[in-house]
Amino acid sequence: MSHHILIMLAAGIGVPVLAALNASLGRFVGSPAVAATVLFVVALSVSAVVALMTNPQAVTKLATAPKHLFFAGTLVAFYVLSITWIAPTMGVGNAVFFVLLGQLISAAAIDHFGLFSAQPSPLTLTRTAGIALMALGVFVTQKA
Repeated sequence: MSHHILIMLAAGIGVPVLAALNASLGRFVGSPAVAATVLFVVALSVSAVVALMTNPQAVTKLATAPKHLFFAGTLVAFYVLSITWIAPTMGVGNAVFFVLLGQLISAAAIDHFGLFSAQPSPLTLTRTAGIALMALGVFVTQKA
């Protein structure tokens, strides 16, 4: 389990780095949409290599997968396009703050209701206080 924590910590570290790099690329080329497209081409290439190396037969199941599950790709595109466009004017820290706040709210709702086959985890008063404390902590770091 500890390696899962380290992987997710690394993914969290990567989010603001991704935002900063892609926002810089968007400014450099003069188009957040072009920068996002480059990001997706690189991500597709890396993901395809990993998929082919780890479980190539999984591709055959895609045709029978519930179609609403593919909406996740739209959400990734929305995130990348919005952070690439907005971070240069709002600042990476402020943009990521609102992303994190949205993640806290969304994750709590998904867990509470067991949405999308998630393991249900009720939103107790203690959990709500913890989420509020996390949100406050992120807010304070941006105001310091």
